[in-house]
Amino acid sequence: MAKVFISLGVLFLLLGVFMLLFDKFQLFRLPGDIYIQKGNFSFYFPITSSIILSIVATIIFNIIFRLFK
Repeated sequence: MAKVFISLGVLFLLLGVFMLLFDKFQLFRLPGDIYIQKGNFSFYFPITSSIILSIVATIIFNIIFRLFK
């Protein structure tokens, strides 16, 4: 179980670095993402980006768990 938590921590760290480095490319502004801006208030809900990340994470975790099975 400890190896899984360490792997998840490394994955989140790499994802955070990736998002910081590639923020200017607007990878998480896909069609279908909800963005509302009114005056001083702005709301962003990345529904499409979340679905794509979920699919990619599922594929990666399936591959990893099949290798260590």
